[in-house]
Amino acid sequence: MSAVLSAGGGLTAGDRSILTAINTGASSLSFVGSTFIVLCYCLFKELRKFSFKLVFYLALSDMLCSFFLIVGDPSKGFICDAQGYTTHFFCVASFLWTTTIAFTLHRTVVKHKTDVEDLEAMFHLYVWGTSLVVTVIRSFGNNHSHLGPWCWTQTGLKGKAVHFLTFYAPLWGAILYNGFTYFQVIRMLRNARRMAVGMSDRVDQFDNRAELKVLNRWGYYPLILIGSWAFGTINRIHDFIEPGHKIFWLSALDVGTAALMGLFNSIAYGFNSSVRKAIHERLELFLPERIYRWLPSNLRPKNHHLIMHQQQQQQRSEMVSLKTEEQQ
Repeated sequence: MSAVLSAGGGLTAGDRSILTAINTGASSLSFVGSTFIVLCYCLFKELRKFSFKLVFYLALSDMLCSFFLIVGDPSKGFICDAQGYTTHFFCVASFLWTTTIAFTLHRTVVKHKTDVEDLEAMFHLYVWGTSLVVTVIRSFGNNHSHLGPWCWTQTGLKGKAVHFLTFYAPLWGAILYNGFTYFQVIRMLRNARRMAVGMSDRVDQFDNRAELKVLNRWGYYPLILIGSWAFGTINRIHDFIEPGHKIFWLSALDVGTAALMGLFNSIAYGFNSSVRKAIHERLELFLPERIYRWLPSNLRPKNHHLIMHQQQQQQRSEMVSLKTEEQQ
């Protein structure tokens, strides 16, 4: 959102058209990815656990953030203000929900607490309340103007400073918190793993690979926000130093990576083993057997080969019975 709001000044009409296309395409991918996670949570009852409920709120925030980025605004006035503020609100809510996921994991694994579900109301107050506060503060000294398909923030120094303090300051605070939290969780689990290996003569190789895969996956979570907003932060700093000079390639990376945040979150947080298992079970129930052959191997049910073998055995039995009847 912030990337889009400040990438326009000093660029040609052709440059802004390209940025519009990049934003629309990347935001559409994020919208599809986050909507998929929201639908999975709503349709599959087995996913409605507390841990995935936080992922649902994250995906919901990403979905609404991406939606308002796609919609843009072709007019001035109240609608322009509403589009700018709602996008800011839901983008802030998105990275704040990642901190609740990190907090939950840390409290469960490191501190061995089991009261995280009792904190859901506090999570909502923290995420939605903080998002509302920074969005309201952002309105001080911030005068929206229209440029192309978006609402653009004021180009003055005061507006830029407020924008930076209400978006990038809490963003990088969330990045630092997530990185520190996941570092502690991963370090503790690895230490526990070493102790288990030392006390046991044999460690299951499959379990070892699975645990390492999970640890590596957690290590990537903080990198999502860094990858999504690093170019935006650099672009904002450059805009402070040289306000009249825009770098097109930096603006393109800024807009594209920021708009892809929802897609990155949906893949990393949402498309986990529980979701894949739920999808496999539905495919097994509702899709005809012949369609399985055209699906990628990772989307086929785990017992797909067993089902095919059983059906082939049944067909052979039926053929033997028919031949026997013919001979009689």
